[in-house]
Amino acid sequence: MLAARLAESGLPSVLINSTPEVGLGVAYSTPFEGHLLNVRSNRMTAVEGRPDDFVDWLKANRPELGEPSDFAPRKVYGDYVRARLAAVEAAHPGLIERRVASVAAVTPSRLILSDGEALEADTVVLCTGNPAPNAGDARGDRIIGDPWAPGALDRIGLADDIVIVGTGLTMVDMVQVLVARGWIGKATAVSRRALMPRPHNLFPDTPTPLPPEALSGPLSRRLKAVRALARQGCWRCVMEAYRPITADLWIAATPDQRARMVRHLRPWWDVHRHRIAARIGHALDALKAAGRLSVLAGRLGRVECGPDAVTVHWSPRGGGVAAPLTAAWMIDCTGPGHSAATDPLTAPLIRSGRARMDPLRLGLELDAAGRVLHADGTPDPSLFVLGPPARAAFWETIAVPDIRKRIEAVVAALS
Repeated sequence: MLAARLAESGLPSVLINSTPEVGLGVAYSTPFEGHLLNVRSNRMTAVEGRPDDFVDWLKANRPELGEPSDFAPRKVYGDYVRARLAAVEAAHPGLIERRVASVAAVTPSRLILSDGEALEADTVVLCTGNPAPNAGDARGDRIIGDPWAPGALDRIGLADDIVIVGTGLTMVDMVQVLVARGWIGKATAVSRRALMPRPHNLFPDTPTPLPPEALSGPLSRRLKAVRALARQGCWRCVMEAYRPITADLWIAATPDQRARMVRHLRPWWDVHRHRIAARIGHALDALKAAGRLSVLAGRLGRVECGPDAVTVHWSPRGGGVAAPLTAAWMIDCTGPGHSAATDPLTAPLIRSGRARMDPLRLGLELDAAGRVLHADGTPDPSLFVLGPPARAAFWETIAVPDIRKRIEAVVAALS
């Protein structure tokens, strides 16, 4: 998306990706059309200021999916992003160079590729997306540490029972794939609070006006105001009202307010903010009602992996003793393992003082345009971060509606 906007602004770029298929990442590389977008089609344009771009593309290329308020398959959205890039390349020949390569290091004036080649660069923008999960200490043939790896779920038999670590969006995705394959086993999902993503309404929700006390002042007062609004009957309307201003509120928050948000409210924010299509929610409810999906609140303990089964010891939330969970497989669905301090690209930048971690260690500190801050707090004019790795600076920078706004800021800075 950034390369296309740069080209439309007359700026050349080199687009580096480890595979020839650019524009997919984790979310859109899924071949399963049952994996739906979490945002309605009419809000998924890849270009800020062109609200109908994606819907118009659907009507022309996948007319059966052209309903603006519906949720299109993520695979199809990947097709749209690639089609947009190709169209821009055709309209602006020579402004986008594609390179199939991996970057080993970022220096002030060049990129060092994994094959040793040095690539001159005036500016570098890190758009590395969501990394694979942190597999933790558990190891074994019966443990699937990265469920997104090609063929990761192929070993699971149709009648096999599974234990899933995590109850968020990744868990939802994996259960969908298994069910579509004809899987008839049982799944037990465990997380600290057993919170699952809430479903969207069938029809779009209208943002509710937010009173001043919900936008400023002590966090406790804001939360009280939000809960009062939610009790009036439409919590989704409240979340829709916060959506366009979340990044601004995060930027304005003090370090202490951010810490309290992450420590106490983040799990509830995530499941209410990053919702799933209503039909997916209904399918999960049906699995739970049939006794095939159980969701438990607790902490994981020791994991024992045998030749035919895995045994997961766990402690229920609130105390007490629980019998170990035994299944044929354990799947890590804890989500992306963001860690800028250990990432091969960004860790050296931190050690050299060219970058620094934010106080909560969510990621690299950035300025309002997305520039990386040096150890002394000065912005680096030639190093930007865009997308999920920029969450420390902007909090909501995962969904396309948020990313496309950040793209405009980066394009403006580079222009």
